[in-house]
Amino acid sequence: MIIDNAKEVLKIEAESILNLVQKIDISFESLVKDICQSRGRVIITGIGKSGLIGRKIAATLSSTGTNAFFLHPVEAVHGDLGMVSCDDVVIAISNSGETSELNQLLPVIREVGCRLAGFTGNLSSTMAQVCDLVIDTGVEREACPLNMAPTSSTTAQLAMGDALAVALIHEKKFKKSDFMKSHPGGALGQRLACKVGEIMFEASTVPFVTMGNTMTQAIEEMDKFKLGAVIVLSQTKQLMGIITDGDIRHCVAVSTPDFGQVAVEKVMTPTPHFLGIDAFLYDALNLMEKYEITVLPIVGEENKLEGILHLHDILGKGSFKFNGGSQ
Repeated sequence: MIIDNAKEVLKIEAESILNLVQKIDISFESLVKDICQSRGRVIITGIGKSGLIGRKIAATLSSTGTNAFFLHPVEAVHGDLGMVSCDDVVIAISNSGETSELNQLLPVIREVGCRLAGFTGNLSSTMAQVCDLVIDTGVEREACPLNMAPTSSTTAQLAMGDALAVALIHEKKFKKSDFMKSHPGGALGQRLACKVGEIMFEASTVPFVTMGNTMTQAIEEMDKFKLGAVIVLSQTKQLMGIITDGDIRHCVAVSTPDFGQVAVEKVMTPTPHFLGIDAFLYDALNLMEKYEITVLPIVGEENKLEGILHLHDILGKGSFKFNGGSQ
């Protein structure tokens, strides 16, 4: 019976979230655009269980590129309202839409002049009537057998908050490296604050060939180091190009005759993307993600090769899938 009860709760809450799919409408899109266009912050407010959900939504927004904080309705009317400006977007959360503390606060917030949105399960509620935008987070029933304790309703609020955060990630083109900048306490965040010279393969251990070498020599060098790429240098060790697994597959696919004897400059990607030795790892990660590459040459003065940086050495093996793409 215990296991059956637990399964029933999960089923009810899962159905409550799936039902939200049909409720996403133009109001949600408008809220995302309002936040993107706002010069202020996103302020989440709510009380009780909805307040706890609001704190989580604010935390998620803050860590994914949207400046947000939680405002307690009671503290707001005792001075904290001074933190709200006309440039902000306020999101109020109440399943019933009749929470007295919220409904006393919202008209005052309207006077400040900021945009006001509501997450509620009651579209005809007092709160809904005050808001500029209303996001329907209503559920058919709570998972609580008494249909009283906030369970499905708070799950739905949380899921809608996640949907908002992810929509904003896409709209703002928020990247993994941006996420790491806001999480400097983590091991990866600390790593990204390092410079590329601290973890790169130094020039003496980098697979390379020189202009005029053959593809047979290039493939032998790639196979020796197993980094998925080989650097092409001039006779004076200046960066001229790069050959990746993807470049080789492309040439083989078009049935290049005597491929092994082809000069490397015929196959390489000339003027590849690169960074200087003093660049930070988060700059390298941004560049790699933007151009979908996994290997980055590192150069010094006069464009001379200093080393090579592999994405696996930034993120750790298994954090990224090779796409085989060339530079």
